[in-house]
Amino acid sequence: AKVAIAALEVVTEEKLAENAERLGVIFRTEMNRIIENTDLVLKVRGKGLLNAIIVNDTEESETAMNLCIALKENGLLAKPTHGNIIRFAPPLVMTEKQLMECVAIIEKTITEFKK
Repeated sequence: AKVAIAALEVVTEEKLAENAERLGVIFRTEMNRIIENTDLVLKVRGKGLLNAIIVNDTEESETAMNLCIALKENGLLAKPTHGNIIRFAPPLVMTEKQLMECVAIIEKTITEFKK
C-alpha cells in the first residue's frame, strides 16, 4: 500500500495527469493534420496520452501490423490491436519535445508507407 500511495503522490506532485491531457491534445491535433493528406488512416481517437489510429483496411488485413513494423524500423514502438487499430501509449513522464519526435516518426512512416 505504501508503494501505491507513493506512486499516487508522484502523479499528483509532478502533475502527470495534467501533462498527459495537454500532450494528448497536441498529439491528436498533429495526427489529424497528418491524416488529412492520406487515405491510410481513417480516424484518430484517444484520451490523454492513450491514443489510437484506425487504419483504412479490414480487421483481417496485415496493414496495421505492417505499419507497426515500419514504425519500429523508424524508431517508434506501437501496438496493433483489433486488426486495423494501432495503439500509442507513451509514458506519463513524456515531454512535449519527445512527443513531437514521435509525431515526426509517425508522419514520416505514414507518408512513406505502401500497402
